[in-house]
Amino acid sequence: MTHLIAPLVAVLVIILIRGAREKKNAPAAPKPSARYRVPASFDAAAYGLAPREALDPSRSGPPMPARTAEARQALANTLWGGDWRAAADHLAAAAGDWDEHWSRFELLRAVAREDDAWLTAWRAADPDSCDAAALEADLLVHRAWEIRGGGYAKEVPPERMARFRELLPAAIEAARRAALLDERNPAPWVVMVTAARGAQLGPERFRPLWEGLVARAPHHYEGHWQGMQYWCAKWYGTNGQMMRFAEQAADGAPPHSPLPGLYLHALSELEERGAGLPVGPAAQARLEAVAGALAEVDPADTRLPGLRHLLAHYLGRAGLYGAALEQFRLIGPWCGARVWAEQGDPAEAFHAARAEAVEKSGARPVPPAQQPRGKNTGAAFHA
Repeated sequence: MTHLIAPLVAVLVIILIRGAREKKNAPAAPKPSARYRVPASFDAAAYGLAPREALDPSRSGPPMPARTAEARQALANTLWGGDWRAAADHLAAAAGDWDEHWSRFELLRAVAREDDAWLTAWRAADPDSCDAAALEADLLVHRAWEIRGGGYAKEVPPERMARFRELLPAAIEAARRAALLDERNPAPWVVMVTAARGAQLGPERFRPLWEGLVARAPHHYEGHWQGMQYWCAKWYGTNGQMMRFAEQAADGAPPHSPLPGLYLHALSELEERGAGLPVGPAAQARLEAVAGALAEVDPADTRLPGLRHLLAHYLGRAGLYGAALEQFRLIGPWCGARVWAEQGDPAEAFHAARAEAVEKSGARPVPPAQQPRGKNTGAAFHA
């Protein structure tokens, strides 16, 4: 049996930058009325930015290193070949670093969604494996959402909604059983927190799940993203509850964590609902704090490019154009992020936002030696 890893890589990238279709009720449609104001004389490279002709709207960040892609392909091939122990070893090597563990968990989910015979064999051979049981529960959650689809509830056929409502409680129960197999492992709790809103668990039933998660992994990025979704206005909270949740997560984040970026996702939820964004000195200080925190994150963290796009956008919205310009320099030529695509043509929206940041920050051109030139400038920005 021959499999290709490309679909898996695409799934992972979508998950890590928070653009996954599973995490939105429906994909946003481009805004046809978007207008782009870029002076004809604007030379992006003169300000340390990727030239207009080098912009790449096909992705939001640099491509995965070839060595990493090859290692993931090799792991997938091993699993599809029937050696489930490779999955167990892959997760065990990250035990204790629960964000990394979850990243590996997501890779295994993508592999299993192509062919899960190896997971079935793992569960049969090692029924006491918390990781295998949690992965099985997690697959139930994602299959439930596939059945439901991404439309609003009123648009989902009754038979599909009934199946969705049936699978999610089963997934939560499976995750509960998985949690009993290893008290330290937060993965089953992330699965339960993820399933909670679709399973229509009210706050009194959600809170024990959340407490179980943070008792094991207080700063789990994916867990907090799912928790923020639960408390947003389109589910079981309000705009205020969501913002307080995101702010508390950012304030409590340890050094080098991307968790302060959750605040940017909360702003995105506000903007998507047409709600007003926070304004004033306190809101600006909050964005500057997020920028400072993200500057300490490992440049190789795959969540970072997506967060930088949001940060550049909201710094510009807040009038912090100099700080926005710095983010645009860090982003480089990759402009395929949702925040720009929602405005119509992502390359044009991105380019216009850069031009505005330069103009309104009063930036001066950088020395010629620091000016990227030509179409093949991606390598210069490859973190």
